[in-house]
Amino acid sequence: MAVDYRTRLTGLLKRKGGRSECFCLPFFRQASKNQARLQVLFFRRKNALCIVFRVKNMVHYLCIESVYEVNCIMYCTRKITNDITWVGASDRRLHLFENVYPIPRGASFNSYVISDEKTCLMDTVDYNCGRQFFENVEHALNGRPLDYIVVDHMEPDHAATLQMAAEKYPAATIVCNAKTLPMIQQFFTFDAAARSLVVSEGDTLCLGRHTLSFVMAPMVHWPEVMVTYDALDKVLFSADAFGTFGALDGYLFNDEVNFDRDWLDDARRYYTNIVGKYSPQVQKLLGKAAGLDIAYICPLHGPVWRSDFGYILDKYNKWSSYTPEDKGVFIAYASMYGDTENAANILACELAELGVKNVVIRDVSNTDESELIALAFRLSHLVLCSPTYNALCHPKMEHFITGMKHHGLCGRTVALVENGSWAPAAAKAMTAALEGMKNLTVLEENKVTFKSSLKDRAPLEALARVLAKDL
Repeated sequence: MAVDYRTRLTGLLKRKGGRSECFCLPFFRQASKNQARLQVLFFRRKNALCIVFRVKNMVHYLCIESVYEVNCIMYCTRKITNDITWVGASDRRLHLFENVYPIPRGASFNSYVISDEKTCLMDTVDYNCGRQFFENVEHALNGRPLDYIVVDHMEPDHAATLQMAAEKYPAATIVCNAKTLPMIQQFFTFDAAARSLVVSEGDTLCLGRHTLSFVMAPMVHWPEVMVTYDALDKVLFSADAFGTFGALDGYLFNDEVNFDRDWLDDARRYYTNIVGKYSPQVQKLLGKAAGLDIAYICPLHGPVWRSDFGYILDKYNKWSSYTPEDKGVFIAYASMYGDTENAANILACELAELGVKNVVIRDVSNTDESELIALAFRLSHLVLCSPTYNALCHPKMEHFITGMKHHGLCGRTVALVENGSWAPAAAKAMTAALEGMKNLTVLEENKVTFKSSLKDRAPLEALARVLAKDL
């Protein structure tokens, strides 16, 4: 069926006052030769929709950075309270978070709408989730204007669609802090300063029955981060705190899933790799949150918490204080031809024979570093096994140790196993690499050294006894 582009565009221009906004154009296509006589040309340039048209003998050119079609039946939202609606989205196509961390289960990007005398949007979402996000916001607003957009965190996975939201809702005030505003101006081109409400620690914003208060949380895990507390429904909008990798499978709340079985590993991997370096700042935020009466925790990734707060707070307190979750042994090995791997396996068997319950082995060469870091945070004892490589330790082992150091890990007991066919030097190199990590107990007297292949099991058996006794 032929589409009357001129009529549809004219109607849009009348409704939009001739302005270029992030509005819906549900007819993206190249104009044909026959359509060209309508004096309207549609074409794409990268991710932009470009339109050239003639109105009253004047040629106009619009370049709309991103356009999302709004279809009122495509929304996917969930109610948190009577007045608060989850309007986020999940991305299962994204395979690397921050282009670093594998996320085989994808990720969710959470956003929330508060409906009161005034309406308020809590953060936006990643660019790739924009279409679903705007569907959800439109549905949650139910025809009402948007009055406020609160920016708790400026990282693009939460703020990439901020300019589009600001253009779609030109009357909305941007609520942010003094560190956020310059970042908005760095990322975007709209005049944020002219429509911003800059808040500080303890400031409040009344929406009607709901009053929002703002708590600064610098370096959790960016310097501008703040969290927002709604006193009426006792909701903590916690930014990246309490977040996790993983897309939502329809279940939004922690009590709708088996978190310990299905989410804990991703939550730990998310915290230790994304936030772990800034654990002292997380401890400060936990101290502030302890004074709030909380019924819901709404993070920017993962499930919303509405029960069993002691469980997740205990995890966060341990992770952010570098306290091991479990007493156990993480054996991380690098092996060129299998002999160092053999030593790692023998040590694991000896520990099992001695009744040690939590023993985990990983090959640092084929295990993503994010998993290695998470395991090092989880368990109390580490055994690092490496062949000598260029008179140092194996490069993958060196990289893992550097990663632990960069993420601030401390307070662990560490044992070393080295292999070298003519001049074993891996233990010395690993010891040097560990320097700077705080409160480590390195079992130097129980260092295991062998050449090429293991001929004497006694040193490994002795190390196993020392580790088992220490646990």
